[in-house]
Amino acid sequence: MNRKHAAILLLALSPLAAQASVHDEVASDLADARQEVRSEMAQERARLDSENLSLDGLHVGKDDKQEAAKRRSQPKGEITPKGDLLVDGKAVAVDATQRRQLLDYRAQVIELAKAGIDAGEHAALLAIDATNVSLFHLIVGGLTGSLERRVEASVKRDIQPAVLRICRQLPQLRDSQQALAASVPEFRPYATLDDDDVEDCENDIRNDLATR
Repeated sequence: MNRKHAAILLLALSPLAAQASVHDEVASDLADARQEVRSEMAQERARLDSENLSLDGLHVGKDDKQEAAKRRSQPKGEITPKGDLLVDGKAVAVDATQRRQLLDYRAQVIELAKAGIDAGEHAALLAIDATNVSLFHLIVGGLTGSLERRVEASVKRDIQPAVLRICRQLPQLRDSQQALAASVPEFRPYATLDDDDVEDCENDIRNDLATR
């Protein structure tokens, strides 16, 4: 090969080399993003186990202003990892049976919260994987909207069933709430789940994850 032919070949290959370099950089960034998502979600799961469970933020569906204002007016409620009920930072006197009920309820809420974290982590990783394509496809996907549609379709197919399963566990959680409220009067303001919550939960999920 003479120098002229070599120069032409190098000139032809240089865009491919540049694209490969950028693609490697993007792939490295995506790998870092995956690790960051997994690390953050692991920290959230550990936090649920080790910290007090807040009772103030447990609600289903979209709030209206009246419901949000009502919750804000309530004293802060928490269940500790040892089964203490704290109202405005002060422990409520409970017996062994009530403490066991509090711990069982706390475990149910944490289980649902972890299922939500699992679904969120899976959705984030799906979105990252959907962008793990060549630079050319990434650009075209962004310009045409095909990449966005691909992510939405993946989320709808893989995430919606998992989130709906969470909604369908709400009746059991509602029953636990009511039993605990009957046993511990100070817990009653935080027993907010009602018969409509399951239907509202499923409808909201289907609407939010509907593919446009």
